Amino acid sequence: MANSSKDIPWEKIFSTYDIHDHDFDSSPFTIAAQQIKTACQDFEKTAEKEVRILCYQAKSTDRPQVFVDRGLFILPIKNGLYMIVKGEGYVTIPEITTPVIPFLAELEFPLVTSTVGDSEMQHLDYAHATGLIELFVGHGVLVLTIRGRKYTPKFSFLVGNLTIEQKSVQTEVDAGFEGKNAVVLIEGKNMKMKDTIIRQLYYPYRKWSIESDKEVIPIFFEKRGDVYMLWMYEFTDPEDYNSIKLVKSARYTIGFPVS
Repeated sequence: MANSSKDIPWEKIFSTYDIHDHDFDSSPFTIAAQQIKTACQDFEKTAEKEVRILCYQAKSTDRPQVFVDRGLFILPIKNGLYMIVKGEGYVTIPEITTPVIPFLAELEFPLVTSTVGDSEMQHLDYAHATGLIELFVGHGVLVLTIRGRKYTPKFSFLVGNLTIEQKSVQTEVDAGFEGKNAVVLIEGKNMKMKDTIIRQLYYPYRKWSIESDKEVIPIFFEKRGDVYMLWMYEFTDPEDYNSIKLVKSARYTIGFPVS
């Protein structure tokens, strides 16, 4: 299933730059944001000409049909520069079928202000404040140290047998925590996701693996209703984009001691 709103603009982009004839088995196709703008400048709708929207493909169903048909996904490699790559760009977020675990918060009082709003960051802060994140990770005390956009250092990696040279892009996590021996990076959602682009876990993982000598642990987080769901991943080969592997998962409800 593709994103139909992106089909026509991306068909125009592919035709404008003869991308249909490109041999994706041999190499990715590099395209600049300005090229995308130029190809789509005559479209009237913002969603059909805005580079940020056209290149936002966080889940596999965000891709246009031409990407789906040819097994492609898109990666930023420098601000304003992208690579269209053939390969598996996404990781499945499996359903957690184990029983919901009741977790008793490590606080003596409920957090009233944390119930106002519905953002990923808010739910993550709540899970951390209650001690749930530390319980799931199992590395002792975790301190919030990373938030907001930061630039990646240069690094290269493999997608299949293709080498990608990433030259520095903005990346971010919803929350990053540091413990004595580990850095924990969390990508959060407040909706059900069947899959997610590996890049959202991989780019921050590579950045903080370079910037720190501690173990880097990528985690995917969702809140569905009153249930907090966590998936811990690892990259078995740091230089292989597709070496992502699920380590464990669990789902919890959070309660407070009765006063």
